[in-house]
Amino acid sequence: MPISLFARLSLPACLLATCLLTACSSPPLPFSRLSGLITSGELDEISGIAASRAHDDVLWVHNDGGNPARLYAISRRGRLLARFDVRGAKNIDWEDIAAFELDGKHYLLVADTGDNGGQRRDFVLHVFEEPATLEPGSLKPAWRIRARWPDGPRDCEAVAVDAASGQVLLVSKKRRPAELFSMPLADPGNAFVEPRRIGRLEGVPEADAELQRSDPKLAKLFPHVTAADISPDRSTLAVLTYGSVLFYRRVGDESWADAVARPPETHDVPLIPQAEALGWSAGGGGLYATGEFNPAPLFYLVPQG
Repeated sequence: MPISLFARLSLPACLLATCLLTACSSPPLPFSRLSGLITSGELDEISGIAASRAHDDVLWVHNDGGNPARLYAISRRGRLLARFDVRGAKNIDWEDIAAFELDGKHYLLVADTGDNGGQRRDFVLHVFEEPATLEPGSLKPAWRIRARWPDGPRDCEAVAVDAASGQVLLVSKKRRPAELFSMPLADPGNAFVEPRRIGRLEGVPEADAELQRSDPKLAKLFPHVTAADISPDRSTLAVLTYGSVLFYRRVGDESWADAVARPPETHDVPLIPQAEALGWSAGGGGLYATGEFNPAPLFYLVPQG
């Protein structure tokens, strides 16, 4: 995985800077506060986060590829509440998770879409019904969506669900400008689905001149898209990069393709080592964000619009 923009800070220095930023100065926009700290040794590569629709104040997270196929429930403070082993699925490269409601039931979609080496033409989305209780146990996918990119492999770490329109949105990680794809959310059975490119993201910030001069390698990573989520009211697509949080807002019932064609509301990422996880709260008032590190700060972000 790419190094964090803050990897050059030691852990104590990073946490101290985070606390000082939160408590002693005006935080960067969007307004951010430290919600908690994830300290469990089992959660050292979090690459996806989603707020539960079935349990108040519960967040679902998972680790990156190469780790066990397992979902974890944590509190808003970062405390590990429960773990669920996944039956019938491998964690090849899990990169994002989305929570949604469909036909009166609560679901979680896990995206096995990562491809650092650019070699995976195929990928899979696993859909689980949310557990009714937080008693540790196991989960089996309610359905899977097997898919194949239309024009060759690409890395993708950002996946969002618009259940009302029956679609899944996917954003490419390294392409510039980042590409937006759409595919059906419905169970396709044994058939492969081909995502359809519907647009490109306007206004994804690049690294500033100082960072490009001082650390070109880090500057190249700055605009890479690492997570995405759609607000519960379907008005806003939030996108995370290593350097920015972006808000693409829809006007009326326009398409997501039209929404991302306009420059977004853009803000700096708070001090999150390797920021790769972003998800709206269940009420839609803000977003939770964290990264691949341990211990990892858990931030709550409130957009300004």
